[in-house]
Amino acid sequence: MSDRLTFTLHELIAEIDAFADTALQAGWGVTFNHFQFLAVLYDHEPVDMTTLARCLGVTKAAVSKRVPALVEDGWITAASQPGAGRSILLSLTPKGTALVRDAGEVLEREFAAMLTHPSLAGDPIDAPRMNAQLVALTAFIQQQPAPGPRAVHHPQETLA
Repeated sequence: MSDRLTFTLHELIAEIDAFADTALQAGWGVTFNHFQFLAVLYDHEPVDMTTLARCLGVTKAAVSKRVPALVEDGWITAASQPGAGRSILLSLTPKGTALVRDAGEVLEREFAAMLTHPSLAGDPIDAPRMNAQLVALTAFIQQQPAPGPRAVHHPQETLA
């Protein structure tokens, strides 16, 4: 553990991802990476590969590479958009929707249980408040310009 917030957040995310990966592999035989792809698609379907890549934070090529296997395994469909050239729309199949719904519910329940575990009772975590704060922080960070190579933030300065 670190006293630096950025390190602690990265460590927390790595632990959450590892927990989810283990649970998903044990319960559904899929990795967290596989689940995340489908869950993001669920939130945006039908969606083209470029938009899905942006939502996942990966390249269009990375999405393109995964699509054939996901179609073949019955998780998603890929259909040409009429009049849109080579653009392909991706959607979940009933099998993909069921995985996102069922596994997502289990993961939410497990994480919620962790946040209310008795060992954390000395400093209780307000899950809805924490989620709202993280959503607000994420939106704020997404709107910030990337700092230049020599940009240094001084404590007396505030972000706009």
